[in-house]
Formats: sequence, structure tokens, C-alpha cells
Amino acid sequence: MERARGLITSVLKPNATFVLIGAPKTPVIGPIGLLIKTRLATLRASQKFVFFIAQFNRTDMQVLKELIESGKVKPFVEKVYPMTRIADAMHHLGAGHAQGKIVVTMV
Repeated sequence: MERARGLITSVLKPNATFVLIGAPKTPVIGPIGLLIKTRLATLRASQKFVFFIAQFNRTDMQVLKELIESGKVKPFVEKVYPMTRIADAMHHLGAGHAQGKIVVTMV
């Protein structure tokens, strides 16, 4: 939990909002475990924690698009890979070490 708190407080500005969109599913409690750990890690932080579980439908994707375009939500991109290194990107993601979004560029 200390690592999560350190990461959140070092990356975000004071009084910023950390928005968790989605979470890995565990066999017993689904994504709730990560939500609880992150919430506990941010209890004493000046940053606010909220989560957003989107459905893959047009309405939710439009809401996410508007939040990002308005600057209210800023995705944390951990690493960008060219399409020629997609195997490396998938390996990094599959290893469970990704701390942010992994982007694969197509140009």
C-alpha cells in the first residue's frame, strides 16, 4: 500500500483526483480488491480517489472521451511501443507490471 500511496502522491498534484478506470478481476472478489487497496492507500493523501467502471458501449465511451478532451481526466501513459514491438508490449502487459496505460502506435 505504501508503494501505491507513494506513486499516487508523487505523480498527482496536491488536491488532484485519481480516477481508476477498470481493474483486474480476481477469481473471488473481481476488481474490488484493487479498489479497496487503492482507497486505503489514499486515505491520508491530499488527493481524492474515485473509480469509474465503464461498459464498452457508445454512451460510456462518449463520456470518457469528453472527460479526456476537456482535461478533467488525464490518462497516465506508462510506455509507448511501435507496432513492430507489439510482442514486447503484450509481454509487458501480460507480466502484470504495468502501472499505467500501454500504447501501441500504428504509424
